[in-house]
Amino acid sequence: MSSHTPVLLNEVITNLAPVSGETVVDATVGFGGHSLQLASAIGPMGTLIAFDEDPAALAIAKERLAQASCELIFLNANFRELKKRLEAEGIAKVDIALFDLGLNSAQLDEPGRGLSFKRDESLKMTLSASPGDRLTAADLLNTLDETALADIIYAYGEEKFARRIAREIIETRRARPLASTFDLVGAIERAVPLWYRRRKIHPATKTFQALRIAVGDELEAIKEGLAGAWQVLVPGGRLGVISFHSLEARIAKVFGAELRASGVGQAITKRAIKPTRAEVLANPRSRSAQLRVWQKI
Repeated sequence: MSSHTPVLLNEVITNLAPVSGETVVDATVGFGGHSLQLASAIGPMGTLIAFDEDPAALAIAKERLAQASCELIFLNANFRELKKRLEAEGIAKVDIALFDLGLNSAQLDEPGRGLSFKRDESLKMTLSASPGDRLTAADLLNTLDETALADIIYAYGEEKFARRIAREIIETRRARPLASTFDLVGAIERAVPLWYRRRKIHPATKTFQALRIAVGDELEAIKEGLAGAWQVLVPGGRLGVISFHSLEARIAKVFGAELRASGVGQAITKRAIKPTRAEVLANPRSRSAQLRVWQKI
């Protein structure tokens, strides 16, 4: 699980403009693609704090960044804990924070997580190695009523057949609880029309996204993470967000609008920056990426 191309890399570096000696937070270090360039820019006098909830990704980032000259701090935590974890490390202020909200295919396909509809495994749907008492996708699928399930699938997956899928899930679990990803895929395929099953995009894609977001409380985590990062940002500091779907983009746009309205921040990117045609051809997963950067006043 080590192949990953960072999206909008040049645009991130240009707009965040890291310089020697700065303190930088990569809130979603992943495999370290953006952090490699950020670390190089801040040099031996700088500090890079790398967050990731995925311990396997964090281990890869540590290996890739081993030769960086700056001070390195790696934190296995969700970015919603950003402010608290920085305070625990004795870090009161930072110059730059970057949130790359995309999951790469290697993370989605990692066995045992239940994030992929391509493999039959437990319906866990989390990046955390120790989910503890957290709800799993199986808990939601086997306990929520039809309306609540449909609302999650529609709101977080923007799935047009959410009602039909929820109804089929309820019918399926009357015989036995849904226990595996293939149980869920089967219910989805029975619920949607034939033409929908024959599209290039797998019919389970949006439902799996919705359940992953619900299990991880991802949208609230983004809001909390951005708020925490803004609080620790120095005046003149820069905060960047790379979003990949409309729900994330909406949160970023609202966040930026509130900064401008309250007079505490200004947009460095006047509109969302999207990848060039050349980048999309080289890295198709970058197609939906959007970069927004703000500066603290």
